[in-house]
Amino acid sequence: MTTVEFIQKQLNISEKSINNTLQLLAEDCTIPFISRYRKDKTGNLDEVQIEQISKISKQFEEIVKRKESILKSIEEQHALSPELQQRIEESFDIQELEDLYLPFKKRKKTKADAAKEKGLEPLARIIMSQKNNDIRFLASKYLNNEVSSEEEALQGARDIMAEWINENMYVRKNLRRLFQRKAVVTSKVVKAKKEEEAAQKFSQYFDWEESLSRTPSHRLLAMLRAETEGFVKTNVGIDKEEAIDFIEKAVIKSNNESSEQIAMAIKDGYKRLLEPAISNESLQEAKEKADKKAIEIFSGNLSQLLLAPPLGEKRILAIDPGYRSGCKIVCLDEKGDLLHNETIYPHAPQNETGMAMKKIRSMVNAYAIEAISIGNGTASRETEFFIKKIAFDKPLQVFVVSEAGASVYSASKIARDEFPAYDVTVRGAVSIGRRLSDPLAELVKIDAKSIGVGQYQHDVDQTQLKNELDSTVMKCVNSVGINLNTASKSLLSYVSGIGEKMAENIVNYRTENGAFENRKQLKKVPRLGEKAFQQAAAFVRITNAENPLDNSAVHPEAYGVVEKMAKDLGIKTHELIANKEKIALVKPESYITEEIGILGIKDILKELEKPGLDPRKAVKIFEFDPHVKSIKDLKTGMILPGIVNNITAFGCFVDLGIKESGLVHISQLKDGFVSDVNEVVKLHQHVRVKVTEVDEARKRIQLSMIL
Repeated sequence: MTTVEFIQKQLNISEKSINNTLQLLAEDCTIPFISRYRKDKTGNLDEVQIEQISKISKQFEEIVKRKESILKSIEEQHALSPELQQRIEESFDIQELEDLYLPFKKRKKTKADAAKEKGLEPLARIIMSQKNNDIRFLASKYLNNEVSSEEEALQGARDIMAEWINENMYVRKNLRRLFQRKAVVTSKVVKAKKEEEAAQKFSQYFDWEESLSRTPSHRLLAMLRAETEGFVKTNVGIDKEEAIDFIEKAVIKSNNESSEQIAMAIKDGYKRLLEPAISNESLQEAKEKADKKAIEIFSGNLSQLLLAPPLGEKRILAIDPGYRSGCKIVCLDEKGDLLHNETIYPHAPQNETGMAMKKIRSMVNAYAIEAISIGNGTASRETEFFIKKIAFDKPLQVFVVSEAGASVYSASKIARDEFPAYDVTVRGAVSIGRRLSDPLAELVKIDAKSIGVGQYQHDVDQTQLKNELDSTVMKCVNSVGINLNTASKSLLSYVSGIGEKMAENIVNYRTENGAFENRKQLKKVPRLGEKAFQQAAAFVRITNAENPLDNSAVHPEAYGVVEKMAKDLGIKTHELIANKEKIALVKPESYITEEIGILGIKDILKELEKPGLDPRKAVKIFEFDPHVKSIKDLKTGMILPGIVNNITAFGCFVDLGIKESGLVHISQLKDGFVSDVNEVVKLHQHVRVKVTEVDEARKRIQLSMIL
């Protein structure tokens, strides 16, 4: 089987598209570049399909390597028969390969090994043939210095048969199917830990049982976390009698003394070898599926968060609210640079409200502030009310933004490098202001796991999580494009073809030589070669460049095509841009080149209509209910405005403008069955919810969107 055939078995994509995609990936082309600028080669595959091809091709490579390793190991043991070699070479199922390898796998000395050393393997073979009825007499022939009785001989033979049954591919394969259909996962509390306070959040799983195949990802991950923390013990199993009955029917073909010995070996082999192995496999498989689902949810939430509406280049006053320690204030210019910082104390215990109002008014006027950004943490609502009481000389937009990850950023090396002379409180306030101006540019500086828009992110496979989140950030950054002259090193590092080291080189070059005047200047950056330029150039923007195409998503390789379009229309290139009437006159098929096909030409014309258009929507001001300042103000039946601030497999969390977010369970999203929360809500969506339950002691709020 070839790589392409292996991919086609899993994806409904043409051979040509797969081949061309694999070739582009082999040439170190990035997924954003391929999906945007090589549509004609891939057959218009999107980022998801290209990523699937990449992942499956890597799986194929891993299987091929594993096969080579297995063949080498068996050959070194002088046990590789032509038939076994053929079966291994023809198999591309990793589980089947491991089953084929199982009898030859290096392991600790087993009971069967010990019995074989005592010369009991021939006895086991005779019994397994199921032709002998006088078992005791037969066993007596195998007594020696190490085997003193017929029962000991028969026990050794049963140990060997149990191992053979465990290694039987037919038995293992069908037992797996039985587990897939009928396995039940159970969890029982560890009695010594039951009364511990930390255990109470897992009380649901103190005595829990359900079908493994129907267990939602979040519930399985919660159960496994409870086990990891020592509060419960989990187990996966099926009906023992049904399993043994199946094995007996598969193995026993007679009704004599031999079959009685085999039946005993089956019970021992199932309990000691098969059940633990298949149970662990089933749990691991379920865990992998749960991980995948959790990572998908986290990735989707992260994408929505990164692509949240930006306010744009405005002068912002940002506030990190607090009580005793005061509110940290920073003033930022249009580029997000720090102009001024100060601390005010408008709340208890100081209650310096009048002085705080004067300082805010003074800063707003002195730094020509256009908008105010307030973090949504402690004292957020009180600070919002305080700000709205101030009589400013001009109208100001006031926004409450998520603080998620701000403290992580403020203590990071990135923040220390940006603001070496300021402490973490100032850096945190700067982050709150910048994420209003451009959420994407600011949030890429924070480890995605710390942003807190997922479920059980610390319990899933960390390598897979990192890879998926990095891929998500890269997709978001490249879908928006970045300003080459203002982008931070963090933002630049996610641009197609750039990476961390090259991003640092770009920033250093910019510092030493001033702003980039055109895209071609990128080639002057140390170690930025032709390939990196090809991958990155169209994803960076240069405002007010001499060539207006440098501020668009048109790739430099297509500049000649655009110039020819303009020339054929009798106008200059800049006169074609955003000129819908002229663009409508262009016949796409007339400009196809060897590198750019009809799909590429149509994309160019689409981009020329609205060059450099930010795909993100405009930010909107949101008003929480002014009467709700804390969980104490909530009453059952209240209908309130809120913002979706997290999405999980079991529902969504809604910010009501207080410290605690409320949960809308998936069953309460709308009338009727909902299979996927994302079908109903998106992150940052403005919603109206009804309060159905308030547990003040546990800080839990239940909500419904069925009003």
